[in-house]
Amino acid sequence: MKIAIIGAGIIGVTTAYELAADGHEVTVFERHAAAAEEASFATAGMVAPGSVTPWAAPGMPAKVMRSLLSRHAAVRIGRPLSAGDLAWIWKWRRACKLETYLANRARLQRLAFYSSERLRQLSADLPLEYERSQGYLMLLRSGKDQQLAQPALQVIRDAGVAFREVDAAEARRIEPALNADTALAGAIHLPRDEVGNCRQFAMGLKIGAQLLGASFLPNTTITRIGRSVPATLYVAGEAKRRRFDTLVLCAGVASASLLKPLGLSVPIAPVYGYSISAHIREPLNAPLSAVMDERYQVAITRLGQRVRVAGGAEIGGAPGHKRAASLQTLYKVLHDWFPGAAQLSGGVQEWKGARPMLPDGPPVLGASGVPGLWLNIGHGASGWALSCGSARVVADLIAGRAPAIDLEGLDIERLLR
Repeated sequence: MKIAIIGAGIIGVTTAYELAADGHEVTVFERHAAAAEEASFATAGMVAPGSVTPWAAPGMPAKVMRSLLSRHAAVRIGRPLSAGDLAWIWKWRRACKLETYLANRARLQRLAFYSSERLRQLSADLPLEYERSQGYLMLLRSGKDQQLAQPALQVIRDAGVAFREVDAAEARRIEPALNADTALAGAIHLPRDEVGNCRQFAMGLKIGAQLLGASFLPNTTITRIGRSVPATLYVAGEAKRRRFDTLVLCAGVASASLLKPLGLSVPIAPVYGYSISAHIREPLNAPLSAVMDERYQVAITRLGQRVRVAGGAEIGGAPGHKRAASLQTLYKVLHDWFPGAAQLSGGVQEWKGARPMLPDGPPVLGASGVPGLWLNIGHGASGWALSCGSARVVADLIAGRAPAIDLEGLDIERLLR
């Protein structure tokens, strides 16, 4: 079939590869000059399927409200808050019920573990270099942090993930550069989880898709999706409409505005995250793989010759405005654990990205209800961890094959109930 994909982030690129590998004629439309320029650009890089859980969880609203008073809050409310932001927050609060959380956690982890398997298969089959490393530590600064981590530890245990609870001395043997002056009560070691550069993987897989015949059209903005059959796209600056047998929407936050004229109200909101990336100053002072500071919800990852620090969740506010306090938290956590590891005097990349998040957590995969239009949207902060599995699932559905996993609760019907 002749298939168009809207969006060339990690979701769009993986979808393009899988469809091209199935023998389809694939064209990818991307509004930026290159692939993976938005939410996929400077992520933490964690692929930890056992830790992929809904943000909508019991107790989270109260936890968020308490954290707003903290100087280094993991969650912040930006200004201005739009009517859409307020509606999203209301739906998110409703999704924090225990029964809803447990159902969505099962859906997410089913997809996350499948996606991790597919990522490993692609990495074995293709010559992809993406600064990959194995294992990470969840750092617990105090006894209180150890107690607070027990629910997350139970989630990992329930998922069957291999882990070890280690004391401070063992944690420092696993990551020898951890600052001895920063208090550490213990850690959780997940040896089979991995880290990788999401954008670098996307760029490499894009080449793989092109070798299979896929075309990528950068600087090309889709303004509207038509209802006609065959599927129709309206491109900015082009008088002539483009027609395809099938469309796959992978446009992140922009997906909501493209779906609304079709009568589909999908509550995707941008929940912003931050990262800083810097060249390593002294390799002996840098992490070997990755650590997660559980108190501040900040990840520090080794990506080749750079270190990346990522964290924060910000609802509302202007996309182009970087909140100084959010960046200061990242610098603080880096200094706490790996002082002297990074060259911070110049050349530091400070990034703010919009995670396309649905209120209840899981993405939407599969048929949209509009003839010829398929969806692969709403992966939130877990796009990198879910991308390879989501792409394979959608490609299988388009081909009329049964996917390898149960898709209950991952289709658009979940949002229309």
